[in-house]
Amino acid sequence: MKYLPQRLSLKIKHYFFNTLLFFCFSITIAQNSTSPLPLIIDADTANEVDDLFAIVRAILEPKFNLIGISSAQFHTSPLASNNSVNESQLINKDIIQLMNVKGVSLPLGSNKPLIEYGKPVSSEASRFIIETAHQMEQNQKLNIVVLGSCTNIASAILEDPTIIPKIKIHYIGFWHTPATNIYNKKEFNSSNDPIAVEVLLNTKNLDFNVMTATTSQHLVFTKNEVDTYLKDKKGVAQYLVNRWETYDRWWTKEDLEKEKWIMWDVAIIEALAQPEWSTIKEFTTPPENTQRKINIHTNIDSEKMNIDFWNTLKTL
Repeated sequence: MKYLPQRLSLKIKHYFFNTLLFFCFSITIAQNSTSPLPLIIDADTANEVDDLFAIVRAILEPKFNLIGISSAQFHTSPLASNNSVNESQLINKDIIQLMNVKGVSLPLGSNKPLIEYGKPVSSEASRFIIETAHQMEQNQKLNIVVLGSCTNIASAILEDPTIIPKIKIHYIGFWHTPATNIYNKKEFNSSNDPIAVEVLLNTKNLDFNVMTATTSQHLVFTKNEVDTYLKDKKGVAQYLVNRWETYDRWWTKEDLEKEKWIMWDVAIIEALAQPEWSTIKEFTTPPENTQRKINIHTNIDSEKMNIDFWNTLKTL
């Protein structure tokens, strides 16, 4: 067999090298696209009912790498004690124990909201967020789902602004009218730390995504569904049923039998698990804030989210 000309031989070598490089790059992209989403949930779990359902759903989601569940304060609730963050902490511990979950940290958040703009209220939770954010690999972001007040994440940003490019915030809060881009910050989560909300809105280059109360209010569960899928079961299933039945809705006298419940927090968990079920649009921040773009969920497929939730919890 005759030897190939040197120029042709080099071309073949380059071809095989480039093909190998492309193959390796494609494998890396495929691996990254299927890697579990690094996630911290920051929750005022003891405030209501939906937080518990959202946390259980997130624990059962294989697309998530749930790193931690931090506790948040909810001091404006008439049912809250003087240590509302500890109430949330205790329920977080109960859920983890009942589901026998290993490897999920439970850092304690601040029991007080921010009292002055620019000054953080440091806590185990804020420091845990900072530490975890710095552990992210290059081009990877830590996803932080905020189900209550923004105290812990705002404090983390103020304590260490270098985490800003390393994090992506998913917040349940305020009311919003997409057609006119009008914001109403007089909403329960936002009212529990209005200064922290301003921090998130004003922080340039922060990847800030909001599931507003306007949108998430359309995801509603019924007591009949709860009984069908969870009644007469033990463990965390029984825990969820008991929470639904014993928690008093202080903000309304409608539906005293608690036949229905808005699952505000479940909406953002389902949207993260199945992004195609939520429409996200870009909006300019309110006029009183730093003018920049944030992402807002404007519509959800509540029917598909409902079905997916109960199909997932069948495993309990």
